[in-house]
Amino acid sequence: MTWTELRDAVAAGTTTIIIPTGGTEQNGPHMVLGKHNHLVRYKAGDIATRRGDALVAPVMAHVPEGDVYPPTSHMRFPGTITTPPDVFQQLLDYFARSLKQHGFLDIALLGDSGGNQASQTAVAERLNREWAATSVRVHHLTDYYPGRGDEWLVEQGVPVEDVGTHAGMHDTASLLFLDASKLRLDQMERGTGPGGNGVVGHPGRSTAAFGERILEMQIEAAVRQIEQLRVSSRP
Repeated sequence: MTWTELRDAVAAGTTTIIIPTGGTEQNGPHMVLGKHNHLVRYKAGDIATRRGDALVAPVMAHVPEGDVYPPTSHMRFPGTITTPPDVFQQLLDYFARSLKQHGFLDIALLGDSGGNQASQTAVAERLNREWAATSVRVHHLTDYYPGRGDEWLVEQGVPVEDVGTHAGMHDTASLLFLDASKLRLDQMERGTGPGGNGVVGHPGRSTAAFGERILEMQIEAAVRQIEQLRVSSRP
């Protein structure tokens, strides 16, 4: 959008905006480093479309991923880019302040990675206290991530150890449905953990049909929670 298009949309009543936060991290040998950014951009756009009264801000692509030196967590793998939690919170804070200045009333934080959640909670709580006397609210969408996808896969008969917890079936299946070019289909081997290939789970068990359902559950949950919080966060 141009600045005039955005100005006119807000003036016409589009006062909800989604801030997608992704991450640039290792996802094993089979999935691109920017996985979270690709997925959250798509899901944020679909959420906004279904609501019909929301816009989407640019994806925040760099989030807490571990320490730089000595490297911890995903920073032990080449290509990961990290920010300290306090820096990430400051970026979120100024994203929200900027959007408030431009007339948005409901600012929804859509975090696609586990490392994003605590900072989003802290920023939302802090700004809502500060802005309590105004009509502006910040919503951390807790129902979106991680969602029911992993639980649902187990209900379909997939072993818990195959579903996994990082670069496993949840995100692999989602990309099989959305854009398989972000995957290396000949590298979808069983994970050997943080000390091995970085994968926890068995991405080779993923299917596009699994991915379609997982995405739908996350999107539906976010659409519902935005509506609920728009009401419950105000007197």
